[in-house]
Amino acid sequence: MNISLNLNGTATDWEVAPGQTLLQALRASGAFSVKLGCETGDCGSCTVLLDGQPVNSCVVPAARVNGSRVTTLEGLLGDDLMIRLQTELVEQGAVQCGYCIPGMLISLYALLKQGPPIDEETIRHALTGNLCRCTGYVKPVEAARAVAAVLEETS
Repeated sequence: MNISLNLNGTATDWEVAPGQTLLQALRASGAFSVKLGCETGDCGSCTVLLDGQPVNSCVVPAARVNGSRVTTLEGLLGDDLMIRLQTELVEQGAVQCGYCIPGMLISLYALLKQGPPIDEETIRHALTGNLCRCTGYVKPVEAARAVAAVLEETS
């Protein structure tokens, strides 16, 4: 089946097989920030933005994204908010093994893009779909709070 989508700001056509997931199609197209984890939608390592909303790409049929806008971490690398978020995660010591970080970045980006006010409970809720064995979530939450505080000051 041939589908058309906007991938990271570029019109793209894919030939997808029946049953192929968005995760499989993204990795085949070179989007390696999208990690293969649980394949059941539980770990969040494959999180991408689908029409601006975070989704687990391992449970989304590739055919479903026909006509949609899909954004991976690769598509956000030059974005000012993403740069600020990445910098803060590093400065807070929130990046450990790094496997969950792309999905966590996408989830936090989607939350912060909504604008203030953003409190700790809201941040923790946004991260509920992203499993991390290394950080205990304290440092990623602190990093997101720091970015949210800057956004609140500038709005």
